[in-house]
Amino acid sequence: MSENTLSGKAAVITGATSGIGLAVARALHAQGVHLVLSGRSAARLDPLVQELEAAGLAGDICDPGLPAALLELCLARYGRCDIVLNNAGIIENGPIQTIDIDKVCAMVRVNVEAAYRVAYTFMRHFTACGAGHLVNLSSVMGTKVRPTNGAYAGTKYAIEALSEALRIEVAGTGVSVTCIEPGLVRTELHRSWPVPPGEALGIAAPLEPEDVARAVLFVLSQPAHVRIPRLMVLPGEHQI
Repeated sequence: MSENTLSGKAAVITGATSGIGLAVARALHAQGVHLVLSGRSAARLDPLVQELEAAGLAGDICDPGLPAALLELCLARYGRCDIVLNNAGIIENGPIQTIDIDKVCAMVRVNVEAAYRVAYTFMRHFTACGAGHLVNLSSVMGTKVRPTNGAYAGTKYAIEALSEALRIEVAGTGVSVTCIEPGLVRTELHRSWPVPPGEALGIAAPLEPEDVARAVLFVLSQPAHVRIPRLMVLPGEHQI
């Protein structure tokens, strides 16, 4: 966009200390957006808060009180909240006989329960104000499935369903809802995998977090009358 329509706005980002959340935080800061950043590790969050002149709140995204605390911090610090990037997430996959069911349920709490709490908390504020943008980090796996990956895909399908219902509910208002659907991204999400997913899938050049950040900026920079409910971003080699 030729005109910066984001400067002076305020955004909350969950999962901000690495990967896509970090890349979006830096991209929004460069556009003059005021930031509230959240992540589990204060040791990682504090330097980022200094770098981006942001407010920060470390905590477990599964804490039921954290979404409201993030919104309150944003309003107290900046007097407004225009954007939330609902980004925190984890992955657990594997075949039927060996997948860790407890870890799957922990993933559901992060990817669905916590994400729903963030979405509804901020949507209540946005609808009361008549403006705001909820950006949910989904995945290409929110539209497709692979063997051994159904549980993770299910958490992203849940985000897609909620997002579409929310979008319809606020149609005709100043509130926007978008799902960003990346393919494989080079982040810490797969750091414990014995075989890197790019190698397993034959993708020599996965997306970088900055690629997804550009997509988020594109969505957020649209004119007020434009809605982008979904935006899928894939590596060129990603056959899915």
